[in-house]
Amino acid sequence: MSNPLEKIKSAVRGLRAYTLSPERASVKLNQNESPWDASEAIKRETLRRMGGRAWNRYPDFVPAALHEKLAAFAGWKSEGVLAGNGSNELIQALLMVTVGEGRRVLISEPTFALYRQVATVLGGEVLSVPLDAGLQFDVAALLDSIRTNDPDVTIICSPNNPTGCRMSDGALETLLAAARGLVVVDEAYFEFSGETVVPLLERHPNLAVFRTFSKAMALAALRVGYLLAAPELAREVGKALLPYNLNAFSQTAAEVSVEMYDGELAPVVRHIVAERERLFEELRRVPGLAPVASRANFMVVRSTVEPKRVFDELLRRDILIRDVSGYPMLADYFRVSVGTPRENDLLIAGLKEILG
Repeated sequence: MSNPLEKIKSAVRGLRAYTLSPERASVKLNQNESPWDASEAIKRETLRRMGGRAWNRYPDFVPAALHEKLAAFAGWKSEGVLAGNGSNELIQALLMVTVGEGRRVLISEPTFALYRQVATVLGGEVLSVPLDAGLQFDVAALLDSIRTNDPDVTIICSPNNPTGCRMSDGALETLLAAARGLVVVDEAYFEFSGETVVPLLERHPNLAVFRTFSKAMALAALRVGYLLAAPELAREVGKALLPYNLNAFSQTAAEVSVEMYDGELAPVVRHIVAERERLFEELRRVPGLAPVASRANFMVVRSTVEPKRVFDELLRRDILIRDVSGYPMLADYFRVSVGTPRENDLLIAGLKEILG
C-alpha cells in the first residue's frame, strides 16, 4: 500500500504547524486580545438586530452595508473593501491569488508566523530580512532585497507582531516606489499606534492593508477582518473567498461596533495605551528585564531568566504569557499582552518575585 503522505508537498511536510500552547489561566496575557469584553451596549444592539432577522436565510452574499460602514470608518472607497472571516482569511486569499511555484514573498522576521506558513503551503519561496539589532525594521535591507530579488509580495506587519515596532510612512513609501510587486501592510494593531497607512492607498495601487476586529474592537470570538485596497485588486482577491464567508451575526456585530466605536471602543483603546506605557515603565525597573517599546497592545521583554522558566513560573501563579524564545532573534524574550490594571499589577508582582 502506498503512503498517502507522499502526495503532500515536501515543503509542507517540513513546516511546523501554527499552534498555541493549551494552558489556561485566570490572567490571560498571551494572545493580544482586548482585556475588556465588548460593551453591553454593543451586545444589546447586536442581539436586537439579530432578533429581527430570519435565521433560516443565508447572510448577504456581499455584505454591502458592512463594506460601506468600513469604508467610512477607514476613509477609503467601499468598492475597495473586502470583509472576511478574520484578517487571516483575507491574508490567505491574497496569497492564493498571487503565490505559486516560482513566486517570491518577502517578509521581515521575527513576525507573524502565518505569512511564511501560507506562502510555503502555496508553493512560494519565502525570503526573509531580519529586524535590526534594536528590533526595528531594517528598511535599507528590505529595500535592497526588493531591488535584488523582485518579490511578488512583500508583507509588513506594522505594528509588528511580536515586537511592536511600526514602519514609518516615509519608509513604507520608499518600499512602495521600489516594488514591482504588491506591498501588504497588516494593521491588526493600528488603533494602538494612532497611525495608519490608509492615506497612501490613493497614491500606491500596489498597496493592500489588512485590519481586524479581534484586537481593539474586542470581537476576537466572532472572527471579522477586512481588506482595504484598490478596487480592481480587491475584486481579484475576492475570487479566492468562499461564498458566504462571513456569518450574519459577525456581520451585524461588526456594523454595530463601527457605529459605536467613538463612544464605546475608543476610550478603551486609550486606556490600554496608557496601561501599556505604565507596564513598560514598571518592567524597566525590574532588574534582569528589558522591555522593548511597543506601538501595539503587547510588548516583548528580554529576560536574564530563561523565558520558558518565566512562562512556567507565571503559570504557577495563574498568569499566562507567550514564550516567543523560538522566534528568530528572540531567544531571550517573552511576550506579554497588556491587561487590565489589576492583571498588569499581578504580572509585575510575579515577575519581580521570579527575577528577584
